[in-house]
Amino acid sequence: MSHTPHELAEEFPQHADKIHDLKTTDAHFARLFEAYHDVNRAVHRAESGVEPVDDFTDQKMRKERMTLKDQIATILSKD
Repeated sequence: MSHTPHELAEEFPQHADKIHDLKTTDAHFARLFEAYHDVNRAVHRAESGVEPVDDFTDQKMRKERMTLKDQIATILSKD
């Protein structure tokens, strides 16, 4: 499979260890992480033509990914 852009470890390289820790210790973060991962893969499949979608669906997925990323960023920014 080709490289998937926008993986969280690449989006937040300074928080790679924290992401790993939170995935295993915080159920809410783990759910956000999985949801982000799922929608990010769907966007990538649409972009690469593997599973094309209409413009409405594409925009909806991108907005969902952005919302999840914002929620994750908020958690990561807390000490």
